[in-house]
Amino acid sequence: MKMRLAASFAVLLAAAPVALAQTVPQGYPASYAEVIAAAEKEGALSIYATADASEVSELLTQFRALYPKLKVEYADQNSTELYSRYVAEAAAGKTADFIWSSAMDLQIKLVNDGYALTYASPEKGALPDWANWKDQAYGTTAEPIVFAYNSRIVPEAEVPRSHADFAKLISQKKDVYKGKVTSYDPERSGVGFLYITQDVQISPQTTWDTVKAMGQAGAKFYTSTGAMIERVVSGEHTLAYNMIGSYVLQRNHKDPTLAYVLPKDYTQVMSRIAFVSAKAKNPNAAKLFLDFLLSKTGQVELAKKAMTSVRTDLQDSHGITSLPGAREVTLRPIRVGPELLTQLDQITRLRFIKQWQKTLAAN
Repeated sequence: MKMRLAASFAVLLAAAPVALAQTVPQGYPASYAEVIAAAEKEGALSIYATADASEVSELLTQFRALYPKLKVEYADQNSTELYSRYVAEAAAGKTADFIWSSAMDLQIKLVNDGYALTYASPEKGALPDWANWKDQAYGTTAEPIVFAYNSRIVPEAEVPRSHADFAKLISQKKDVYKGKVTSYDPERSGVGFLYITQDVQISPQTTWDTVKAMGQAGAKFYTSTGAMIERVVSGEHTLAYNMIGSYVLQRNHKDPTLAYVLPKDYTQVMSRIAFVSAKAKNPNAAKLFLDFLLSKTGQVELAKKAMTSVRTDLQDSHGITSLPGAREVTLRPIRVGPELLTQLDQITRLRFIKQWQKTLAAN
């Protein structure tokens, strides 16, 4: 859907203020000055990411203010495009320096395949243990996967508070919710496949009951949270399953018609995984950006866009536990690591898709 090199954004950043330019951040080793010097000599940074450029514009402006000698190019694209583009370009010997994506499994596959540089960020001590794999893959956010609903149409008393509630509601009120339920299509969406397969690992019976109920309710499936949000707000659909919380929270701030629930039995927590490319032309500049992304300043800026902080020392102010009701639910972070590769195995994937299709079609 979106795949554009934000050349105009790089121009905008070139005009960023330079007064904040610094040497070694507080608490970093003195040797970090060598990384900064090397990055400034490189003079550029190319980023491939799934977060919209508009959502991270202030984050990048602040980074450029700290390191004004770097020309920053930011290309946003969907997760599947990003993966394919990066692999193809890496094979040709020229690609981005920094890779940042919400498709956790695809990012881990890239790291596992040797595409990431090993780098121990000075910020890693502030991360939970599930957010760092081999000092190569870093979880940079901790965002809930939620149910969303149209608050003008769905009575408050009916709002499902758990995964079992979700399946029960649409099973018992088939006439009310016929054609009104939506979720990701795991056959076409990488993140949709990730979230539903995580559900199966956590609670297999309830998940397949939910899939069956969605099939009976004539649920509609999409490839992006944005498409589902618009349809829930319009009333075309009224209930959405497994939505990326950051997008829902942002829309909810502007329009309370779109409400959300953190399921109380468990709420999956996803993270946007970042790594410095082993093929980077500007590896030191990429290290600076990773460190800034994980710093308190970077994390607070992400949290302003509802990409809640992964840092353990910001949980109550800018992390997931700062969200209403989050302390009353069981949070289940998706671990950054090789466990994510299991579902990418082609035989395993085909087996899951067959089960998905069969269960959806069951009466």
